[in-house]
Amino acid sequence: MAELPIPDLPPARCSGRFTISTLLAMEEGGRGPYTPTEGSSCDSVQPTHLSSSTLCTRTFGYNTVDVVPAYEHYANSKGVGDPRKGRPSLADLHSILKPDPGRLRTPVSDLQQSNGLPEAGPEAGLEEAEGEPGKDSVPEPVRFGWVKGVMIRCMLNIWGVILYLRLPWITAQAGIALTWLIILMSVTVTTITGLSISAISTNGKVKSGGTYFLISRSLGPELGGSIGLIFAFANAVAVAMHTVGFAETVRDLLQEHNSLIVDPTNDIRIIGVITVTVLLGISLAGMEWEAKAQILFFLVILVSFINYLVGTVIPATAEKQAKGFFSYRADIFAQNFVPNWRGPEGSFFGLFSIFFPSATGILAGANISGDLKDPAVAIPKGTLMAIFWTTMSYLVLSATIGACVVRDASGSLNDSVAMGSPGCEGLACSFGWNFTACTQQQSCRYGLSNYYQSMSMVSGFGPLITAGIFGATLSSALACLVSAPKVFQCLCKDQLYPLIGFFGKGYGRNSEPIRGYMLTYVIAIGFILIAELNAIAPIISNFFLCSYALINFSCFHASITNSPGWRPSFRYYSKWTALFGAAVSVVIMFLLTWWAALIAFGIVIFLLGYVLYKKPDVNWGSSVQASSYNMALSYSVGLSEVDEHIKNYRPQCLVLTGPPNFRPALVDFVGTFTKNLSLMLCGNVLIGPRKQKMTESQLMADGHTKWLMKRKIKAFYTDVVAEDLRSGVQMLIQAAGLGKMRPNILVLGYKRNWRTASPQSLEDYVGILHDAFDFKYGVCLMRMKEGLNVSRVLQAHVNPMFEAAEHPENGTGSRAAPGTGDPTTLASEQQASTIFQSEQGKKTIDIYWLFDDGGLTLLIPYLLGRKKRWGKCKIRVFVGGQINRMDEERKAIVSLLSKFRLGFHEVHILPDINQKPRPEHIKRFDELIAPFRLNDGFKDEATVNEMRQGCPWKISDEEVDKNRAKSLRQVRLNEILLDYSRDAALIAITPPIGRKGRCPSSLYMAWLETLSQDLRPPIILTRGNQENVLTFYCQ
Repeated sequence: MAELPIPDLPPARCSGRFTISTLLAMEEGGRGPYTPTEGSSCDSVQPTHLSSSTLCTRTFGYNTVDVVPAYEHYANSKGVGDPRKGRPSLADLHSILKPDPGRLRTPVSDLQQSNGLPEAGPEAGLEEAEGEPGKDSVPEPVRFGWVKGVMIRCMLNIWGVILYLRLPWITAQAGIALTWLIILMSVTVTTITGLSISAISTNGKVKSGGTYFLISRSLGPELGGSIGLIFAFANAVAVAMHTVGFAETVRDLLQEHNSLIVDPTNDIRIIGVITVTVLLGISLAGMEWEAKAQILFFLVILVSFINYLVGTVIPATAEKQAKGFFSYRADIFAQNFVPNWRGPEGSFFGLFSIFFPSATGILAGANISGDLKDPAVAIPKGTLMAIFWTTMSYLVLSATIGACVVRDASGSLNDSVAMGSPGCEGLACSFGWNFTACTQQQSCRYGLSNYYQSMSMVSGFGPLITAGIFGATLSSALACLVSAPKVFQCLCKDQLYPLIGFFGKGYGRNSEPIRGYMLTYVIAIGFILIAELNAIAPIISNFFLCSYALINFSCFHASITNSPGWRPSFRYYSKWTALFGAAVSVVIMFLLTWWAALIAFGIVIFLLGYVLYKKPDVNWGSSVQASSYNMALSYSVGLSEVDEHIKNYRPQCLVLTGPPNFRPALVDFVGTFTKNLSLMLCGNVLIGPRKQKMTESQLMADGHTKWLMKRKIKAFYTDVVAEDLRSGVQMLIQAAGLGKMRPNILVLGYKRNWRTASPQSLEDYVGILHDAFDFKYGVCLMRMKEGLNVSRVLQAHVNPMFEAAEHPENGTGSRAAPGTGDPTTLASEQQASTIFQSEQGKKTIDIYWLFDDGGLTLLIPYLLGRKKRWGKCKIRVFVGGQINRMDEERKAIVSLLSKFRLGFHEVHILPDINQKPRPEHIKRFDELIAPFRLNDGFKDEATVNEMRQGCPWKISDEEVDKNRAKSLRQVRLNEILLDYSRDAALIAITPPIGRKGRCPSSLYMAWLETLSQDLRPPIILTRGNQENVLTFYCQ
């Protein structure tokens, strides 16, 4: 906690946030904007806002810049015109306070804000807003509670024409017992889904977008986007379905009275278009009018229910008895309790597929989540209550009509007979009616099994049932007409798919998606004009079921990942129940219509693939991200328990790239052979003061990672802050990686400027190679004729220890150029092309396996040759040998390589490797080391050490003489490389090792320079750690 001395000031009133500028003003002895006035006191009884941090010491007992917890510190959004309030940064608390020009002036409104624990009540803020001159008051959008916004809306969407026209018929077919089972099975799926919706919607603040918002923020944009698009489309087509259902009922009434407008089909189109246009007008009038219309429909349906229930207790007239209605009878209930299958649809699952769509519609409330006062409370409460009451209505309707109406009736008043008349069969005989003839001939027109309008016949007043059908169809159409644009608007704003952003614009205080309404209207009109939706209806049901499956899976997935962010306030759910609900939803999809289920899955997979390919730049903290972390952690820990084996050796590379965009060729080379195979870690050493470089490190890391992703390099980026290059690399070598996922090869660029660079940088560079060998790393140096560093092209600074000669003005610290560390700039900059990104054709990869380093010199070119761009290259292996044993040595190497199964068949023996080089090349080497020679005249070791004190890179005459043969070998090897590999695509060679403490750094660099100079192709100097990386054994 950052403490400050308490000055001798009068007690201050807690009236605002304590900012750093205030502290500075106090320390300087001035009286800033927070200076207390006379007579003000913390003990004042007047109501005040509790400040986040004030001069008062009552909260903590001392002055501090720390703040108490507040809502504003965690909210993503702020009011229009309000300054963003936040807690002090770690630097504010931990570092020495310094003036910040951006924070010296604290807006007055900030001083008047509470920390989220109000004492003055909401009226205070309202009075302040009204008192501000020139500020227009923004009207509050309409918000609904759980009853009007969710429960009534869901109940209206669940109730539909099946309730009125098909449930009595299903009861006749399946019997009351199995009908209840069908209802309860359907409700089980919707209840489980309702519990999952409740859990997801209470795990954080829910915005507009409904089902799409819940799934996308839970499972990520891939599945969320695909479901959002098809769910919005399904709702748009559902508008047409419900409207056509209404139009068909009106058409039937017109037919009964011989009052058709044109013909039966065109009447449906005319009535449907007029109806959907009226519904659109209600929707465009605003959510408030739409909600009033829904309440009207709700009341109509309730009246129709009451009318039906009253009708069941009214004594049956002769006309109703002729149609099979006899009021409540125990024997009718007993007969209708068991099934009586009839017709092609007479099966349990056949009837289940017909009834199940009437249980859907539970998402109607969630789809307008942006228009709810408190979605986290309204969605669970309203959805579950809607499921409960609609379930009760289905059960009551099935039981009551099954206890009142027989299955078969003729409708003829002439069929009345005396009770007990001979030749009369069936239950109706005991009530004085003989329906035997029509039952045997299967020509009965009435009864539960034959007459769809049984509810209307039973009710006290038939037209009220017709009004209920109108209310059910129109309310469902209106709910879908509102849901589709709301879901689609959220999808458009997320910009997951192209060409749809136009429809995301909102208008008015509720941000109404008027363009989305018009699109939904056009789609609905298109399907209404078809006037035959029997083929498309199963697809829509499957789309809704697909949504249910994904909602349940979202709840299960979020629970199973154990993410700390999964903390729903709704506790009455189970992850295993959610998984069961998801599985059952998929099964029901195929039970309803298997081909429609396949179509739904096909569309989802196509849209999923598109989002996976485009990789939208969104981060919603989905459970898929949490699952990825869990899997990575589990596998990494599991890998630590596995012993290493040569067969499973992988070249895991720590690549000293500096900023990766500075050395793209080095990044591409390593990325080519490690992609989908092994670990690649790009390391960067930031040299300079830790305080300065830590900020730079935090800014740069994200940008470099994005640059690697854009270049499609599968690698990690890490950096360290150090006082010099060597100590930074030592940190990376020791600390990089995790468990068995640790680098075993150090890859770095060749230091071209070693002759002109500072001697200390030369010592550090060679010292890094020694450090790598000390830590049992393999080493891979890469040299290209044109160099590796492209920072001059990027107009940025380069790490001074790498190729500092190209930037001689850079002395000590590594200071990135303006914009270099900016993530957006790095990710969007033009990518430099390198030789490793192009097709190599039928060239050669030449391997000079001069020393047995364990096989690393062979392995890296082999892995490179497996890639498509290098696949046509022929790999040649060169080894040293004696001229009188060439055949034997060649056969031995070919035999060894065949055992390694590398596929290298072209082997060349170099018998002239020990020949003396040409004199001019020897002279060039001598001139190369001349500036670094001590010229001590072969003095004794003590004298030489005294002369070399302070310049350990100097080469004594004795060292030149002792290493003469080794030096000439490098000169000769360069001649051989120029002779054999001038036109190769790549050269891989085993470099010499300079003995630590015995070989000066300048002499070792002279060897590497001589070995690799004047070569056009890239040359890879690879040296393993002398442990096997290849084996020809099976175990």
